[in-house]
Amino acid sequence: MILKHVGVVCSSEENADRFYGQLLGLEKTGPNTLPESISQVIFGIDSELTIINYTGEGLHFEIFVYSAQRQNADRIEHTCVEVEDLDTFLEKCRSMEVEIRQVRRDRGPLTFIADYDGNLFEVKGGSSNK
Repeated sequence: MILKHVGVVCSSEENADRFYGQLLGLEKTGPNTLPESISQVIFGIDSELTIINYTGEGLHFEIFVYSAQRQNADRIEHTCVEVEDLDTFLEKCRSMEVEIRQVRRDRGPLTFIADYDGNLFEVKGGSSNK
């Protein structure tokens, strides 16, 4: 089995560009439109949705631009990514005002970041942070 993409909701194209394009360095394709007829059947949303794809080095995020209020409380779902240098990446996150959640543990830090819409990402640094 191969993971083909991860679908994520962002409230605006600007938020998506800043996080997935600028921070993660992924290439943007789109936007495209998902017709209301499909959006309603698949997601129960009575409007067309804008879809933007961000890809690079085995990653593919399919971003659905949807500005309706979403509940972020008690979120557990997340995507885990590995970066070459965790410290450098976290410094970039700080400079871009990305929320960092980090817990120190005996076997190394547990690090999560949240995009500008509250989607969670676990971040591991190279092969040294399993």
